[in-house]
Amino acid sequence: MSATAIAPETEDASPSRSRWGLLRRIPWWIQVLLVFAVSRVVTTVIMLRVGAVRQGVEWTGLRDTYVRFATTWDGGWYERIGMTGYPSVLPLSPSGAVEQNPWAFMPVYPFTVRGLMNITGLDWANAAVLVALVCSAAACLVIYRLFRVSLSEGQALMGIVFFCVAPTSPILQIGYAESGGILLTAVLLLLLVRRKWIWTFPVVLVVGLLRPSGLAIAAMTGLYFLYRVWRHVRGTEPFARREFAFTVSLTVWSLAVGFAWLLIAWAVTGSFTAYTDTELAWRSVFIGEGELIPFTSWFAGGGWWGGLWFGSPITGMGITVVVVLGFLAILFSRATRSLDVFSRLWVGGYAIYLFAFFYPQSSTFRILMPMFPLAGALAVPRSTLLRVFVVAASIVGQIVWVLLCWVFTPGDWSPP
Repeated sequence: MSATAIAPETEDASPSRSRWGLLRRIPWWIQVLLVFAVSRVVTTVIMLRVGAVRQGVEWTGLRDTYVRFATTWDGGWYERIGMTGYPSVLPLSPSGAVEQNPWAFMPVYPFTVRGLMNITGLDWANAAVLVALVCSAAACLVIYRLFRVSLSEGQALMGIVFFCVAPTSPILQIGYAESGGILLTAVLLLLLVRRKWIWTFPVVLVVGLLRPSGLAIAAMTGLYFLYRVWRHVRGTEPFARREFAFTVSLTVWSLAVGFAWLLIAWAVTGSFTAYTDTELAWRSVFIGEGELIPFTSWFAGGGWWGGLWFGSPITGMGITVVVVLGFLAILFSRATRSLDVFSRLWVGGYAIYLFAFFYPQSSTFRILMPMFPLAGALAVPRSTLLRVFVVAASIVGQIVWVLLCWVFTPGDWSPP
């Protein structure tokens, strides 16, 4: 298949397709929303049960309702931003280092929630969860259409199942910005697949101010540029001048969006490093104060975690190498290569971004959710046993993730 062609939306070719006869009479969007609704019921039960365990823990100061439980941790930072905005003066530690503050979080989600509060009269917790739910439901619809570019109906729907029950899928219904980020990322990928180039520019701007993803998008489009040049040189597919111009322009635009928040923080606080210093404040809990040096964070983290768990930093760094090799094996697997080129390059570009700047910690699992195209790759094999196992293991994973990361106990610092 050429890089510019869109795979026909064919029916399942397997002999078992008759089992889908009744299901196919139901409109695709109803099927997707049913999967989403059932998965949210399962996750809500898990969250409520864990919330019962959490009762009496000092955090909100009150016995929790679901929405209060679902808007803790980073949700508290978003609420602070939505209600009071960003500080013009950075908080400093006794040593003079920047401490944790709202500049680590992008503005689109908290200001959207605040707007909904003003329109509806809802309080923060209810409005925050509602925005997340609406965005995640819409994301499922868009992701399904994206999957249908390269997968059959059954595979695409199963990909949605895997996405909705993923171990970190509770993030889809809590007061975080991930749901909106995933929605707009899926919209962007679908626009790219359909060659709606002009519309990608405003989407990149909004998603880049919703989640720190501008540089990841630039990595994806940069990889796409190299991919098309390679095909052009080989004579496989010409790189048309118009698409060449759009690809370069979108890459430059994404880079600009990626650095925009740094410049905004500089303009407000007067410190050019306000944003990066704020981000570093979170990792200083682990490795102390330091500078941001690209492509070193995972090895620094591997060394720190290796020393903590195994008494050997070298062991931790070795595990980091194994993780990287394992990811590359997944990225170049036959199942992943079944996806459209933009989905594959997004996973690769996002991984490059994380490897360059992100420090591995308890929130790493949640940060991986934008790699949702891999749920489609996981749905490529048609083994019923494999699919049942993945769903069951994912639900168990949800329970473990919520218990380990979402529940706060005194002395614990493993934010989701």
